[in-house]
Amino acid sequence: MTPVAPMIGQVFLSVAALGGIVLVYAVLRARAPFDPLNRRFLFALRVLMLIFAGRALIILTGIEAFRFVVLLGAALVPLAVLLLSEGLLRWHAPRWAKLIVGTGTALFAVLAFWVGDSIDPARLAGLLAFQLIGFAIGGWLVLTRDRTTLSVPENRAVDRLALSLVLLVPLGATDFLIDYLGQPVQVSPLAVLFLCWLAISLARAQTGHGAPLLGFGAALLGAGFAAGAIAIAAGMGWQGALLTLAIIGATMLLVMIYVDTRSLHSDLQSQTLLRHMAQGEGGTATEFLRGLAAHPLVQGAAFIDISAHDDLDGPVLARIFARAPVLRRIDGNHAGAEAEHIAHLFARFGASHFLLVGDAPLRLLALSLPAITAAPRTELELAALQRMAWLMGQADA
Repeated sequence: MTPVAPMIGQVFLSVAALGGIVLVYAVLRARAPFDPLNRRFLFALRVLMLIFAGRALIILTGIEAFRFVVLLGAALVPLAVLLLSEGLLRWHAPRWAKLIVGTGTALFAVLAFWVGDSIDPARLAGLLAFQLIGFAIGGWLVLTRDRTTLSVPENRAVDRLALSLVLLVPLGATDFLIDYLGQPVQVSPLAVLFLCWLAISLARAQTGHGAPLLGFGAALLGAGFAAGAIAIAAGMGWQGALLTLAIIGATMLLVMIYVDTRSLHSDLQSQTLLRHMAQGEGGTATEFLRGLAAHPLVQGAAFIDISAHDDLDGPVLARIFARAPVLRRIDGNHAGAEAEHIAHLFARFGASHFLLVGDAPLRLLALSLPAITAAPRTELELAALQRMAWLMGQADA
């Protein structure tokens, strides 16, 4: 390992953590910038931005004055933890907890102006103790909360973010002990990236903690194998191997955060049938369905009144759609006379899907979705659309 390797690694990890924080910050700010909980989370992210921006600037510029930025951010961490805990739990912390965090924040914020290291390591030891106390108070609030006062998604959010403390506390503590442990770099950026990934995963359709933990375990295992192979091939010691592991792990986590944030952005911008159901115009089932014809996914949808077509057997089709309100060409699980009627129906209108939207008279909506006919999400949206249109038709009748 070259003499400049630790500095390069430290800059890389700080910039990677800063990139992950900025991605999460952009998502939260775009979705609900004025939500009380989001404002608290955004404050916590800005505190983390101070720390990692300061670390990178110290190395890149050689100006020790940026150490003030790092120390100020570190002093604000317990306050950010307390504010976020209160927001998640929807109740105020005890007065003694606020007094401890408030006093400590004020004290170490003032000490941050002492840029030199003449009062270290006493200042760093005190700051480490203060941060550990802040995390302990946050953890105590989470563990002693009344779960019945929170909804299932709120409890899941609290548990998911609390998982980050499993890495954040020990890895953050090693940042203060780097000279004593002989580490080549500060590894807290990995814990922060893990926190960012867990925060992004809250917006996904996962009900438990298994999926994100499994994903993180897979990423960590892959980074470990890659770092081990590189370390053995290059004849590195444990410090070089740790540096390699940290860089690879940070890269993988940052890529995963980027992919998830882009996926969330695409979901918000996508022209889904669900968006049409929520925003579609028209007060009657007929008006609502006719507006669907202009939707990009189902452009050209046809509204069919079976009674107007002499070549279609209404009673037979009514029995078929009573059993399957959404009929797909790819199903192909019909036999006998019904199969002939279904084949004729699809051939007659060249559709991939038929949706039952009215019983008396029998009315169908014919859709042509050749490119996405097997997409699970679209199929589910079609079923919801059919149910909504049918209920609207019943109300109109």
